[in-house]
Amino acid sequence: MAKLRKFVAYRRKDRLKRAYTRYSRYKKYCYVRARPVCKIARFDLGEPNKKFKNKFHLVTTSTLQIRDNAIESARTSATRLLEKTLGKSGWYLQVRIYPHHILRENPLASGAGADRMSTGMAHNYGKPMGIAAQVHDGQPLLTVHVDNENTQVARQALKRASYKFPCSCSIVAEIA
Repeated sequence: MAKLRKFVAYRRKDRLKRAYTRYSRYKKYCYVRARPVCKIARFDLGEPNKKFKNKFHLVTTSTLQIRDNAIESARTSATRLLEKTLGKSGWYLQVRIYPHHILRENPLASGAGADRMSTGMAHNYGKPMGIAAQVHDGQPLLTVHVDNENTQVARQALKRASYKFPCSCSIVAEIA
């Protein structure tokens, strides 16, 4: 499997100009040839039908793009702590963002004879190499629903999940 390129090249999100990453069923409206598969396995975990008293949101403090494997990594780390301490039915976790934005790159050859092979970026939008979610300041990334006695576990799970994101995050509580 190919190694992932560092995300620092794609992390900043320009507010004024959005790249042509539209994916449509109709060829004349579609600017990319293929859409990469989303790596997020599940968006709702735990017990969704039970009513919990407290909600905790993991909120971002900056505007940027977050790759789908970072979202999946944060989800698994939060889920692992919640399952280990509360069991399978004492909580409910939601992933609140979806990676719609298609990331593309134009790989250029390097080494001997590379000047005859590469043609630059003329009429080339690049090949899709992954997908990312475009996130704004103050947008919730994850939400955990728990009862009153499990508030510290929910805060700890969201704190562990925040380490996986390429931005600083804060935890906002809705206590009933």
